[in-house]
Amino acid sequence: MKYCTNCVMPDTKPDLHFDEEGVCAACRSYEQRNVIDWDQRKIELEKILENYRSKNGSNWDCIVPVSGGKDSTYQVIRMLELGMNPLCVTATTCHLSDIGRKNIENIKNMGVDYIEFSPNIAVRRKLNKIGLTQVGDISWPEHVGIFTIPIRVAINYNIPLIIWGENSQNEYGGPAADAENNVLTRRWLEEFGGLLGLRVSDLIGMEGIEKRHIIPYTYPTDEELQKVGVTGLFLGYYIPWDGYSNALIAQANGFTTFNKTVEGSVVNYENLDNHHTGIHDYFKFLKFGFGRATDIACLHLRRGRISRYDAIQMVNTHDGKFPWEYLGLPIKDILDPLDITVDEFTQICDQFTNKKIFKTNRAGELIKDRHGNLIKSVYPEL
Repeated sequence: MKYCTNCVMPDTKPDLHFDEEGVCAACRSYEQRNVIDWDQRKIELEKILENYRSKNGSNWDCIVPVSGGKDSTYQVIRMLELGMNPLCVTATTCHLSDIGRKNIENIKNMGVDYIEFSPNIAVRRKLNKIGLTQVGDISWPEHVGIFTIPIRVAINYNIPLIIWGENSQNEYGGPAADAENNVLTRRWLEEFGGLLGLRVSDLIGMEGIEKRHIIPYTYPTDEELQKVGVTGLFLGYYIPWDGYSNALIAQANGFTTFNKTVEGSVVNYENLDNHHTGIHDYFKFLKFGFGRATDIACLHLRRGRISRYDAIQMVNTHDGKFPWEYLGLPIKDILDPLDITVDEFTQICDQFTNKKIFKTNRAGELIKDRHGNLIKSVYPEL
C-alpha cells in the first residue's frame, strides 16, 4: 500500500493512478485548474443556460438535484444568481436526519419550486440490506436514485437541462477522459455512479422485489432521453469547485452545519442528511484502507490550507473508526429498521475487509483495538 507523495491518498483507491513521481491523478488534475481560463468557462456556461432558458416562462429552465447539502445549496444559489428558474428535485435519502430535513427546508425557502420523490420505503430497506450484504454499500439505492430520479423528472416535465455539482472523477481522481468530462452520461453513471457491479435488473427476484418496485432506480431509455434532449452538466467544469467555499456560501444563505465534527470526518459541514453515511464511509475504509477523513484532508491539502504533516495527523486520528454512531444516532437505531443486529453487522464488515491492508494474527483473524477499530499495516508518513 503506497501513498501519494503530495497528498495522503493511497494507491488502493479504484481508478486512481500515480505518475513516475508518485503523485496521484487527483493532485495532477487540480494542478491543471491553474491553467484553465475560468472567465471563458463562465461565458460558455452563460451561453448554454441562455439556450435552455424558457423563452416564454411556460416551463422551468433547468433541474437542480438537491439533497439539502452544502453543494446542492450552492448549485441553487448560483443558478438563481444567473437568472435561472430551477425546479429543485430531491430523491429522498435512506435515513433522513433532522439536520438534513432542516437544510432541505432552507433550500425551499430560498425561493424555488421543489419536488421531493420518496421511493417505497419497504422496498428501499430491502435494497439497503441487499446493497450492504451483496456489495458492501448500505447506501446503494441512494447512490443510484440520486441520478435516476432527477432524470425521470426531467423527462416527465420536459426539462432538458440538469445541473449537477462536481465531477467526482476530477475532484477525487479517475480516468483522464472522464475527469475532463462536463456532461453526465449513461456510461458515466454505469461506471462511476455507484452501481458497484450490482445492476438494477439483478434485483428482480431478490427479497420478493418485482420490476414494478425498481422503477425509481431504473435509468430511462435512450429513446426517452433523446425525445426530451436531456443533458446533465457538471457545474464544477464551468466554475472552480471547492467544497469548503461552497459550505461558507451555503451557510451565508441559511445552511446549517452539525454541532461538532461529523463521525469519521474532519469537518462539520458535509454528509449531514443521511444516518447511513457513516456505515457507507466505513466500508470504503474496510475495502480500500481510507475513508472520508482522507478525502477531505486531501482536498484541503491540494488547496494549500493544511500541510501534509497536518493531513497525516487528521487522517490517523479520524479515519476508519468503527461507526458506533452517526450524527449522534447509535448504530443500533440505524440498523434496526433493516432487521440487522450489531453482531450481524460486524460479521458483514469482516467479510468485506481487505485483509491485505489490515493487521491479522497468526490465525489470519483481524486484529482490533478495544473499540473495535482495525489497524492498518501501512500508514502515510512524511
